[in-house]
Amino acid sequence: MKAAIIVGTRPEIVKMASIVNECERRGIDHFLLHTGQHFSSNMSKQFFADLDVRLPDKNLNIGSGSHSEQTAKALVGIEKELIEYDPDIVLVQGDTNAVLSAALVSVKLQIPVGHVEAGLRSYDYRMPEEHNRRLTDHASSYLFAPTEVSADILREEHVWGEIHVTGNTVIDILESIVPKAIRSSEGHMPEEEFVLLTLHRAENVDDRKTLSGLIQGISSLQEKVVFPAHPRTVSRLKQFGMWDDVQQRADIEIIEPVGYLQFIGLMLNSKYILTDSGGIQEEVTAPSINKRAFVLRTTTERPEAVHSGHVTVVGVDPKEFPKTIKRVLQSGEIPKSECPYGRGDAASKIVDILEQAL
Repeated sequence: MKAAIIVGTRPEIVKMASIVNECERRGIDHFLLHTGQHFSSNMSKQFFADLDVRLPDKNLNIGSGSHSEQTAKALVGIEKELIEYDPDIVLVQGDTNAVLSAALVSVKLQIPVGHVEAGLRSYDYRMPEEHNRRLTDHASSYLFAPTEVSADILREEHVWGEIHVTGNTVIDILESIVPKAIRSSEGHMPEEEFVLLTLHRAENVDDRKTLSGLIQGISSLQEKVVFPAHPRTVSRLKQFGMWDDVQQRADIEIIEPVGYLQFIGLMLNSKYILTDSGGIQEEVTAPSINKRAFVLRTTTERPEAVHSGHVTVVGVDPKEFPKTIKRVLQSGEIPKSECPYGRGDAASKIVDILEQAL
């Protein structure tokens, strides 16, 4: 088996790391291609180092840009590399422009696609990611659903490919690196209690009114907030004339984006997490994390994390979401439940399936 593994963003690096390492362990011929979407090469290298995964064989360095620009650059760059490498399978994860580009190129080259984390749906059609993941699922030959909920969605949509429930690879990597994250974060965390914030979704930060309301609502919580600010969010804050105001707020501490180990340290040491991220909703359910997260969105494609009690979707209304957060916090600890995303063996299951099929 020859596998081309394609990543483009930090969450993809995290979730494909265990598959790369599993291929390394088994001596499987594989080509690791990084499209270089969204963030600096230095931050990219830091993530690979934090995860103990080798650097990519090729980085396309497509960078930022409009959705069309990113997709077009990725289509051209990925096609060239796949023609040269000629893999038996192309593996992608998630819902970014790089994922859709890789799926489109692969089917046109008649190379089977394996979609890791298939079957997630928010049904929020404002989100480009919702379209990317749906199209990729319907182009894939192998669909690796993290849960039975996701598998049922795929069955209901009558996808053409084979559906396998494997768990989520993020649990694999978390259970292996949390001890390392704890060691590396010692002495590098804020001294006072804090809440961790991430905010980057287009529907949240590209709209001035929504973004302003979110900042106001977060401030009304009267908590110390640590905010590793995504470049997209920083750009919009400056564009909307809000940057100076946010920087001057005593309750919100904006910091540069951090490596994965440091971010896990922030998660572990926080009181709770405010986020519009998808991956964080899964990470908080890991036995080694077990934190409460409040999702600053109106929908989620991770209902399993809601059912486990770790995640609460609170919306974006600045008059309402702080009340919901305070009410949930008053209800007490997270109910004890098993991690809904598996036992940390998803990568092994995925590679087993592929070795038997190819």
